[in-house]
Amino acid sequence: MDSAIYGDSIEKYKAMISKGGCPKTMLSIKDALEALEGKWKLLILFSLAGGPKRFKEISREVGEITDKILSKELKSLETNQLVKREVFDSFPPKVQYSITPHGISLEKVLDELHFWGLLHRSQIMGK
Repeated sequence: MDSAIYGDSIEKYKAMISKGGCPKTMLSIKDALEALEGKWKLLILFSLAGGPKRFKEISREVGEITDKILSKELKSLETNQLVKREVFDSFPPKVQYSITPHGISLEKVLDELHFWGLLHRSQIMGK
């Protein structure tokens, strides 16, 4: 790791651990990981950050996800109040998903994952 890039983050991490806040921090990280576990949920939220979408639109944007898994992940995101499911009274019935304000609060997490992913790709693949 390049200490010029990561120095401040490493110091903040060490300070967090040395203050004895580890068990509480560990619990909050565990809660976050449980709400966002798997490889699809953050990608689904990223898709919905662009605006409300129907099931197939999300499926196309996320790519390589089965309908069964997408359905399961959307239900989990809805349970965790990160996504809102809205059913319109029409024929045929129309269902639309949108990101909630609670889901939007993950914007910084998505940004940081994006930047870390770029650094990681560069570190591992040299690209």
